[in-house]
Amino acid sequence: MVKPLSPGLTRFGGAMLICALAAGIGGEFSGRAGLSTLAGIFALASCFGFWPGISWTSRGFMAIGFALVLVSAAFQADWEPTVVTAVQKAGFIAAFFTAINAMRAAAQGSEPIIACGRFLAAQPPGRRYLALTVGGHLFGLILIYGGIALLGTLATEAANKEPDAEIRRHRIRRMLVAIQRGFVSTLPWSPLSFASAITLSVVPGAEWAQVLPYSLAGVLMLAGTGWALDTLFKPRLSAPPPPRVKAEGGWLTQMRPLLLLLALLGGATAAIHMATDVRIIGVVMALVPLIGLVWTAFQTPGGRPDLRHAARTARRFAFSDMPGLRNQTVLLVMAAFIGTVGGHLAAPVMAASGLDLTVIPAPLLLVLLFWFVPLTGQLGMNPILAVSLIGPVLPAPELLGVTPAAMVVAITAGWALSGATSPFTASTLLIADFGKVSARRVGLIWNGPYLLASGVLLSGWIVLLAVTGI
Repeated sequence: MVKPLSPGLTRFGGAMLICALAAGIGGEFSGRAGLSTLAGIFALASCFGFWPGISWTSRGFMAIGFALVLVSAAFQADWEPTVVTAVQKAGFIAAFFTAINAMRAAAQGSEPIIACGRFLAAQPPGRRYLALTVGGHLFGLILIYGGIALLGTLATEAANKEPDAEIRRHRIRRMLVAIQRGFVSTLPWSPLSFASAITLSVVPGAEWAQVLPYSLAGVLMLAGTGWALDTLFKPRLSAPPPPRVKAEGGWLTQMRPLLLLLALLGGATAAIHMATDVRIIGVVMALVPLIGLVWTAFQTPGGRPDLRHAARTARRFAFSDMPGLRNQTVLLVMAAFIGTVGGHLAAPVMAASGLDLTVIPAPLLLVLLFWFVPLTGQLGMNPILAVSLIGPVLPAPELLGVTPAAMVVAITAGWALSGATSPFTASTLLIADFGKVSARRVGLIWNGPYLLASGVLLSGWIVLLAVTGI
């Protein structure tokens, strides 16, 4: 049985994550590899600090990481730079995870943001699915998994007011899958998503701005397929439904706080990126905590800035909120570390076996790569681990005759479907908890047809990108 984490280790682990964030930002803006390595050292220190209070699964991941280092040191001459690279990627994951949770902590204390979610959940049946899909997407951009938690809470609260048990059951299912599918559709393109951040780091020559137009086309397929399936296969009720009630307020008025926040984040990120030439992911890592800190300063009864309130919120975030996410932190950090070292170990094994991936037609290889992520997700493999493992053994895009954008689209689209169907992902687990069903039921029964329909469309899109060389 895992013991509760002591106050001292709680504060130590939280402090190490803040240090990892600071060092990671410094590395992104200065280009100094030493700072990125330092971020990784802080990240691993936080994992060891959290050790007494994490699950045996998380501890197992740490043990596997240590074992892989020993194997690499015993059999590979270049094991040291490999471990340094793994440490740097672990630091990036820790810094990025800390940054995006800073925005979530700020947004969850904002009454206007909560009002946006309540407005979406109150939409009438004719447009509720589409509203919650859009809402799941927009909230997911800012709150990440917190968007599912917030909208899921508000949606189930609204649905539970329905006295008819049959209608209530169907409504909860349809509302929850709309939120989940809206969220996973952010993964292929959002600069705040791990799917985008990790994939861009493993595909040589990939740039977020170059990939964006093709990722957005995939996003429309993911969101549109869910809406089409919900429209075509509406549940048949045993009795006529009650009269619909229109939600109060207009769309622009109710959604203005969320849209303004997204505009601020997008505009500031673009401006800093163009001014400094720092990659988008690095700018986001620095900007999101700053916006979150300023935002919390204004979350006071009078609406006036209160620096002491912001400082208290920051301390609570560092020494309570982030340590509360210690299992997720350790799993994410170690998934990146294991994937990097494990992928480097697998590369010579594949070379010795004579397996040459370049002989596989590029369209087929990219489609197989696309399906690899959701299929391994059914086996319990985190997408970060899956992509980090396969990344080092993939041929460079130019060797396949495809663009980096096509390879990124294949991986991130598969990541999105894994987020909708794997019973081991946070998104599926959250939806299952709200729906009072098993995660496997959410992934394979609720989202099974969605997987097949979206998978066919996205496979066709990936083949088109590969064949045309876009």
